[in-house]
Amino acid sequence: MLVSLEWLQQYVDLSGLTPEELAEKVTRTGIEVEGVRHLDDGVKEVVVGYVQACEPHPNADHLNKCTVDIGGTEPVQIICGAPNVAQGQRVAVAKVGAKLPGGVKIKRAKLRGEVSEGMICSLQELGVDGKVVPKDVEEGIYVFPESAQIGEDALAILGLRDTVIELGLTPNRSDCLSMMGVAYEVGAIVNRSIDLPTPTQTDVATGEFAGKHITVTVDATEDNPLYVAKLVRNVTIGPSPLWLQNRLRAAGIRPHNNIVDITNYVLLEYGQPLHAFDYDRFGSKQILVRRANDGEEIVTLDDEKRTLTGEHLVITNGTEPVAVAGVMGGANSEVTAETTTVLLESALFAGGPIRAASKALGLRSEASSRFEKGVDPNRVEEAAERAAQLMVELAGGEVLEGSVIEDHRTDEPRVITVPADKVNRVLGTEISPSDMVALLERLQLPTEASEGTLTVKAPTRRGDLVIEEDVIEEIGRLYGYDNFSYTLPRGEATPGGLTPYQKKRRLVKRAMEEAGLTEAITYSLTSEKLATAFALQQAETTKLSLPMSEERKVLRQSLLPGLLEVAQYNIARSQHNVALYEIGRVFLQEKAGQLPTETERLAVLITGKWTSHDWQAEVKETDFYVAKGLVTHVFAQLGISREVRFEQGKVEGFHPGRTAQILLGSEVIGTIGQLHPSEEAARDLKATYVAEVDLETLLNADLSSLGYEPIPRYPAVTRDVALVVDESVSAGTLRTIIEKTGGKLLEAVYLFDLYDGEHMEKGKKSIAFSLTYLNRDRTLTDEEVTKAHEAIVSAVKEQTDATVRGA
Repeated sequence: MLVSLEWLQQYVDLSGLTPEELAEKVTRTGIEVEGVRHLDDGVKEVVVGYVQACEPHPNADHLNKCTVDIGGTEPVQIICGAPNVAQGQRVAVAKVGAKLPGGVKIKRAKLRGEVSEGMICSLQELGVDGKVVPKDVEEGIYVFPESAQIGEDALAILGLRDTVIELGLTPNRSDCLSMMGVAYEVGAIVNRSIDLPTPTQTDVATGEFAGKHITVTVDATEDNPLYVAKLVRNVTIGPSPLWLQNRLRAAGIRPHNNIVDITNYVLLEYGQPLHAFDYDRFGSKQILVRRANDGEEIVTLDDEKRTLTGEHLVITNGTEPVAVAGVMGGANSEVTAETTTVLLESALFAGGPIRAASKALGLRSEASSRFEKGVDPNRVEEAAERAAQLMVELAGGEVLEGSVIEDHRTDEPRVITVPADKVNRVLGTEISPSDMVALLERLQLPTEASEGTLTVKAPTRRGDLVIEEDVIEEIGRLYGYDNFSYTLPRGEATPGGLTPYQKKRRLVKRAMEEAGLTEAITYSLTSEKLATAFALQQAETTKLSLPMSEERKVLRQSLLPGLLEVAQYNIARSQHNVALYEIGRVFLQEKAGQLPTETERLAVLITGKWTSHDWQAEVKETDFYVAKGLVTHVFAQLGISREVRFEQGKVEGFHPGRTAQILLGSEVIGTIGQLHPSEEAARDLKATYVAEVDLETLLNADLSSLGYEPIPRYPAVTRDVALVVDESVSAGTLRTIIEKTGGKLLEAVYLFDLYDGEHMEKGKKSIAFSLTYLNRDRTLTDEEVTKAHEAIVSAVKEQTDATVRGA
């Protein structure tokens, strides 16, 4: 809700308060002020000028040379390109030295050889939002009425010396969707009386009753409990007076003509939506409110044909729809320049049907937003009278006597009782019952206190006041949250802490960031094509019923497509060295139609040159072993390096010779390797290495906890062995055999050489390991080491047909 303080000042005295101070007070009492905008911010030295002469520029086809009286001793020459500039107009002129929004400063200049001493301004150039500029001056300058005085402050005439505050209203505070509602609120906050307008009726056409010319029938009484119709004849359609246009623009509404502007003005003033029909184009003397027929059509005011259903409430002339109730009128009965008789509608519509129609038709209007949240049922008739009064004053109309009303309201007055001691108990205060009454009556809530109990009569404008707690909240926020005493919470306190899973998860994040990787957070939604790409396990895809786009319609089954998109984005912007990790969820659906299972994964991506910030080691170009080292670093931090192994494998989307599966025991928990060259080419990537690990399986596994051992007191013994094996035998297989056979004395195994050169038999390769033996309780003997080493060599020979190189 945009609130003009100049308008609000008519209802409540704001003297002594700056806009910022008022905004702070309003925010502290429960309604957030989202912004304070001074409409003249950055604008000065703009006056009303009179165009004495206007002729085409001698050297430019689309420019005009104007002589303009700006109230000084001599007229000035201004070059203007507006298509609608003409002699005899009163216009807004930025004088030499003036400032306009955006830091524009007006200087004396030459345009195509002609001097220009100022600028004739459009509303947009003065800072007015283009969407609220009247359509007839949307592409040109604004022309003032004859009453504007030459040399007068143009900003003041245009209402731009005003300040607008924007209220961020929650749905329950629909009462503040009107200037009168805001006046009630602000009057209570600053503790000042309010003076609201009271409609008066003038120039009634004696002897002419509205009921002779129109009837109202409501079939859908639950959807439309109250309908009020009035007739105003002999109106003259024209522009609204400037003060009315200024009010609408400040509230974010475009002025149209005096009749339409009056309905919008009363909507803003009372919070009651109105609609004006052209009576002569209405098509009958009958108003029938009903549910639409399935397939029924209407062309709305935006010139769009819309197909209706039985869920939509419509206003008809007895046969065809003339408006979608509470949302938008029809083009077949709109007010035009030829309208002379206005049929004015003021009604109470239930929020549900209005919300459904607004959503289904893709139409959201100022009217629908208010009906959805609820309007004051006791101000429907008063708002109609107020609009009729303004049509008499501003359009020269005559109001036919009486209103045609169909009333099916059944709501009873709401009376809320609340014990005063409960108020203090809930708020932690010591407010007396008399002070509670005073606070509530500042909000114009009739209240009595008797025997320690408050009895509050909730007015119909405050539909949010229903239960005791609502009254307590009103007392608390007006009393002032800053006046509450500070107390500690009572009750049992239990220390918080991380679960074992959360602790391990933090270790993983720390390990990734220690290694120099940057965390990425990507979309959980992807396209159907990418949903199953690189997935560790295939499952049914989970599709959204109402996706935002084709690229975001399916829940992901792998984190890697998202990381690849991030890599592409960075590389396209010349960031060629990318090192990323992500911890996120994937969604696996066992059967179509079921909710998916959410599983947490760790994904890694590196490409280009890579540097570890903590390890102080630089890799010229990323390769498989860098990626493996990063993943192994995570396993080391978790203390499970020995339980995890890597086996060469072939996985779709990965390079066939540079890919491995990650196993925990016998279970595959991840994949690591280079992206397949075809995948890299499709994404315009160079050598890119990725890994994805099932983090939940890893962290929930029954593994020994991370521990620390003292530095050994006794020396270790190292023996090297080079094994000649078939090319099909992997280093991982040999390492597994060595570790199983080595027993307690084998402390560590390191692979340090691979050879398959010209001196090696065809189909064979040599793999060399360094084995470290250690007894932490005493010094090892040569006999013990030799026995353990020979056992290992014997086991390797037996299980892989290996031979010891050089033996």
